[in-house]
Formats: sequence, structure tokens, C-alpha cells
Amino acid sequence: MAEKFDNLEEHLEKFIENIRQLGIIVSDFQPSSQTGLNQKLNFMITGLQDIEKCRQQLHDINVPLEVFEYIDQGRNPQLYTKECLERALAKNEQVKGKIDTLTKFKSLLISELGKVFPEEMGKYKAIHGDDPPS
Repeated sequence: MAEKFDNLEEHLEKFIENIRQLGIIVSDFQPSSQTGLNQKLNFMITGLQDIEKCRQQLHDINVPLEVFEYIDQGRNPQLYTKECLERALAKNEQVKGKIDTLTKFKSLLISELGKVFPEEMGKYKAIHGDDPPS
């Protein structure tokens, strides 16, 4: 999979360099540079065709729209991944805290219910096991 991305990256870099050179030729156009201009235009067309071939190989790749928003804002798209991981970690900690709290509550509830309703809790423990989770 990585070689497909490398291939696309290589074609994009060549295309960008060709566009840069084309801009130089056009900005300082001389009738004598018509042949070079035509050649660069043909290279541009070939480059677009090569990029299209690479795109077909990567058709199953989905990029979140937020990544494009980061790029539009001039931010590094790798920050999106970092921030997603940080949000997932924070949410994981939050959920773990809730699970721990509910586990402690269940233990305390079983303990207190055992004091008030010993017979019923005896039956409950016989069904669900003797050791309440701690």
C-alpha cells in the first residue's frame, strides 16, 4: 500500500515541478520558447494522466473532511491525527472513570442491601455468584 502512495507522491512532485517551470516559461514568454511551452504542456497532460492512474489505484481511501479543513487553514494535517488520538484517549479515561465509579457503586449497593435484606441478597448471590465485583 505504501508504494502506491509513494508512486502518487512522486507523480505529484513531478507535476508540481512541471507547473512551476511552465509558469516561468509563460511569465517570460518569447516566440522562440513556443516549442518548450508546447513540450511543457504535453508533460502536464501526461502528468495528469499519470495522477489519474494513481487515483484509480487508491479509490478505496477515505479522507475525513476535517483533514481538508486543516489544510485549508494552513495547518499540518498530521495534527488532525494527533488531536483525534488525544480526544479518544480523553474519552477513554472518562469512560474508564464511569466504569470504575459504577463498579464501586454496585459493590457498595450489594453490601448495603445485604445488611438490610440478607435473605434476598443470599438468593441473589446464589444466582449471580458469591463474590460481588470490587
